[in-house]
Amino acid sequence: MDFAGAYSADNLRFLMEGLKMTLYIAFWAILLSFVIGCIIGVIRYMQVPVVSQILAVIVEVLRNLPLLLIIFFVQFAIPQINVFGLQFKFTVPAGAIIALTLFEAAMISEVVRAGLKSIPKGQVEAARSSGLGSIQALWHIVLPQGLRRMVPPLVSQFISLLKDTSLAVIVALAELMHNAQIIIGQSPNYSIPILLLVAMIYFVVNYTLSLISRRLETRTA
Repeated sequence: MDFAGAYSADNLRFLMEGLKMTLYIAFWAILLSFVIGCIIGVIRYMQVPVVSQILAVIVEVLRNLPLLLIIFFVQFAIPQINVFGLQFKFTVPAGAIIALTLFEAAMISEVVRAGLKSIPKGQVEAARSSGLGSIQALWHIVLPQGLRRMVPPLVSQFISLLKDTSLAVIVALAELMHNAQIIIGQSPNYSIPILLLVAMIYFVVNYTLSLISRRLETRTA
């Protein structure tokens, strides 16, 4: 084991560049998947005719496919599809964001739907009987309470998403694990030091998210 060589200034800088890419991908995937997942979850909770059924099929398909397969499909299959002369080609970071967003939005939509359904129907009926419409009851009664209950599972999904960015190494995304592999390739003596450092980085980032989750739970309790 060569800790001194593994932790050279150049190697550490290279790892930080990979971490920067990991956080960039995770940030946009979390933001987009949360917005899309909330929309899908609300639509399915409201049981909008036809649309809910179509979204249910899409969600079930995405949830039961390996994320790696979705990454491959977005990166390699979609660019081969020609629709009226149009082809969709993505950069590696954009493809990773799209794949992670699709997968996580399906997961988050189920968290949102379950959170909304956990609110007692009696509260909704009371709101409706007081003159509120279905949208108003959702906005003022169901959503505020449901969101508080969704915090722990949502943060768990976000942590999973951040860790799942490492799967994009298969399409040569220059994220943390990709850069770690390149450094390890310089010398087998770098393996343990670099992997220990990468493990610590992932732990610190994800543990920070867990602490934020606990703080949010305390505030909304």
